[in-house]
Amino acid sequence: MPHIDPDARVEDLLARVAGGDHDAFTGVYDALSGSVMGLACRILRDVAQAEEVTQEVMIEVWRTADRYSPERGTAKAWVLTVAHRRAVDRVRSAQAGADREHRTGILAPERPFDEVAEIVQDHDEQRRLHRCLTALARQERVPLMLAYYQGLTYLEVADALSTPEGTVKSRMRAGLRRLRACLEADV
Repeated sequence: MPHIDPDARVEDLLARVAGGDHDAFTGVYDALSGSVMGLACRILRDVAQAEEVTQEVMIEVWRTADRYSPERGTAKAWVLTVAHRRAVDRVRSAQAGADREHRTGILAPERPFDEVAEIVQDHDEQRRLHRCLTALARQERVPLMLAYYQGLTYLEVADALSTPEGTVKSRMRAGLRRLRACLEADV
């Protein structure tokens, strides 16, 4: 069976999405949503906001797929550029809102930043996440780490692990459920 270039596959799917093919969009979503989420997490540093941005980006990809031009780069690069812009816009918007509130006096005077408390809280969250990740079975932990810390897509994780893509998706979903349950139980 010949190896199909993942970028070429996504470009083909994106061209079909531009023509209104719903099934092709599912393929684009599966191939790129993990990378979009990873990028959004790195920029926003907030999983909930990153999930929102990921959904917004994927909706934008559905609506504007006809704007993609292969001469200007890969489909993945185009989608990640959209994601980067959307995440940066979210950061700027939040900052502008906070600045407006400060200027109009809506917020109480700022208290000195407690850097030590912030560092302790960050270390505690990292420790909890690490403990919950290590509690996962290896077959669930490794794909999650590749996707979220390396920004790999489902297909790239499947290739890296020599595992069928469907199996990788199932393991990642199960791992995320267990990870969420562990983190919520540890609050």
